[in-house]
Amino acid sequence: MGTPPSRSRLLRRGLRKRCPACGEREIWASWGRPVELCPRCGLRFERIEGHFVGAVGINTIVSFVVLFIVLIVSMILTAPEFELRILLPVNVGVTLAMTTWFMPISKTLWTSFDIMMRPLRPDEVDWSQAGG
Repeated sequence: MGTPPSRSRLLRRGLRKRCPACGEREIWASWGRPVELCPRCGLRFERIEGHFVGAVGINTIVSFVVLFIVLIVSMILTAPEFELRILLPVNVGVTLAMTTWFMPISKTLWTSFDIMMRPLRPDEVDWSQAGG
């Protein structure tokens, strides 16, 4: 039996859109939608019903932080007259792009956090394939 990955390894794999348990790359059925089970270790990505609500939360927080930074920078650059016809489309565009781009990362990152909070049981993955 292999050993569960360290917390830092779980986070690195999550940030790189890989299976947190084994590091497999081919876990995406389509953009932002992982396959049900990891093809390498068998990890079920939606470990409990409603699992990805946490990923939506992470995505929202990161998107708001980026929006806030872009908003502050764009207001500084257009001061003293804040051009709403410039600020609005730029900030809406950045927010939509960030939310869409970060979605898959938030899902694997949330699964990593979930594994840290609720460690994997021996029957959840094929430890001979997962490695540590």
